[in-house]
Amino acid sequence: MTTLESRRAAAVDAWAEFQGSDRPQVFVGASSCGRAAGAMDSWVEIERALGDLGVDATVHEVGCIGPCYLEPLVDVRLPGTSRISWGNITPKRVGGLLKNLFVRETIPQRNLLGHLDDRGPVDDVPRFFNHPMLARQVRLVLRNCGIIDPSSIEHYLARDGYQALATALSGSPEDAIEVVKASGLRGRGGGGFPTWLKWNLCRDEKASRKVVICNADEGDPGAFMDRSLIEGDPHAVLEGLAIAAYGIGAHEALIYIRAEYPLAIARLRTAIAQMYELGALGDDVLGSGWSLDIKIKQGAGAFVCGEETALMASIEGRRGMPRVRPPYPSQSGLWGVPTIINNVETLANLPNIFRNGPEWYAGYGTEDSRGTKTFSLTGKVRRTGLIEVPMGTTLREVVFDIGGGMLKPFKAVQTGGPSGGCLNEEYLDEPIDYATLARAGSIMGSGGLIVLDSDTCMVDLARYFLEFTQAESCGKCVPCRVGTRHLVEILERICAGHGEARDLSRLEKLGDVVGKASLCGLGSTAPNPVISTLRFFRHEYLDHVSRHTCSAAICKDLVVFRIIPDKCTGCQVCVRSCPVEAITGPRSEPHVIDEAKCIKCRACYEVCKFDAVVGDSVDLTS
Repeated sequence: MTTLESRRAAAVDAWAEFQGSDRPQVFVGASSCGRAAGAMDSWVEIERALGDLGVDATVHEVGCIGPCYLEPLVDVRLPGTSRISWGNITPKRVGGLLKNLFVRETIPQRNLLGHLDDRGPVDDVPRFFNHPMLARQVRLVLRNCGIIDPSSIEHYLARDGYQALATALSGSPEDAIEVVKASGLRGRGGGGFPTWLKWNLCRDEKASRKVVICNADEGDPGAFMDRSLIEGDPHAVLEGLAIAAYGIGAHEALIYIRAEYPLAIARLRTAIAQMYELGALGDDVLGSGWSLDIKIKQGAGAFVCGEETALMASIEGRRGMPRVRPPYPSQSGLWGVPTIINNVETLANLPNIFRNGPEWYAGYGTEDSRGTKTFSLTGKVRRTGLIEVPMGTTLREVVFDIGGGMLKPFKAVQTGGPSGGCLNEEYLDEPIDYATLARAGSIMGSGGLIVLDSDTCMVDLARYFLEFTQAESCGKCVPCRVGTRHLVEILERICAGHGEARDLSRLEKLGDVVGKASLCGLGSTAPNPVISTLRFFRHEYLDHVSRHTCSAAICKDLVVFRIIPDKCTGCQVCVRSCPVEAITGPRSEPHVIDEAKCIKCRACYEVCKFDAVVGDSVDLTS
């Protein structure tokens, strides 16, 4: 029996004992999303409450299981029962939860989400994965997230960890590439380039030194898939990285990750040390005779460093700026040696593929887009969080079934981050895959999905994303450096009520030039938010330039807020929300907004439950 086999056998036994322990177990979702919601404060309160109750229980840290809107999440496994999960367990709710469980011996129904396994009686407790947000998901990449302790290699081994790497090493590197080819896996970082082809191009290069890089420089506003995956299951990413290195014949691997991800970095460091101790890294990986070392490189958070050549320049100690291609990285990349760069999710798919077979993986998704895709579901949707669905799932299923819809009417969904496009209602029933999104004028990107409702001004949204990409432009090429600035200036003029009808054609022509002439992907996709909103929401642009109105009451220069007396109940919620005391009126009587004081922050508009606050158009001709 090899070292890996013996360690895995011991881990499986330990996992079974852990699952069936006669000692109570408490699990706290402690990824960045949970911590931002106060999970660590809940942790402290859990340990205090357990001590006060005299309960000898162990508390474990797990990653994000998906429904971030319900954080902090706390699971409890009592001896002989299943692991049961509750949401929104703030420090104030910890005491009541634990007292019910350990003193009253009842399962509290408040905030109850469900049981995660079938290890004992669970009367009146639904299954966790039948929750509306999770029922339609298929968890392949996320199978361990929220289930195992991410700092424990034993937990990973107990769930078939490193079996895939052993399988890959049992064949040739060419065999590994064929497995990836048969799976149909495409890069999950943006354009969807076939993973096997990128590997093969690098494999064919005659060089004594090659490098593989994991791109964890997740820079899209609203995107957190890669961070959550690393925080919840770092070994899956590292195992995939090792398989990729073997496939191209590399002995060096790097993880390029932004320094703003300290928790993910800490978990990677722990996992890498555990890999060396296991023998899954070093001079003789799992007894194969092949060597591999993995290092971490922290980036400063520049969005342009998500581009391959800019990323490599950053690693080399130079300013992160793209270069002209060819040569492509697979020919001459980091330090001039053949290099491949795969993103976090691409690599995390590999253990599943090698463990279960390429045909199994290809059974998910569509003909052109195999497998599943993780998304960060954010915006004006009821259920926000991390999700994973088969390729080909429709936007309607994601927004309304998984996301639970929204409080106000749907307007659009933005895919692909600041480089993506905004799709209107006619695309809700279109499948999410690379080809469909490209035809619609958007991109898959790394997987950010931002849902927008009727309170969103599409012109202002385009301006916001263009400001972001313009600020993040490295400035190396003129089309991006100058073109994005002019696009922003035109959009700012339109939002201020000073636009002209011909500005719309200017935006289209300039956007076309910037997209076609820019050096790298940042510039070539920067106009997407403008072009797509002009295509699907042209009427909003026309309202801004012709009628000087903003129907969403977002553009401050085009709106004035007032209160409708007949609808106002005098509840004074708006009075308390106003930061400048611009709203006056006694309780139970209609209130009034002083236009001279109003800063148009929309706070009153957002909190009014009676639709008494409205935004009217400003007469710019007076």
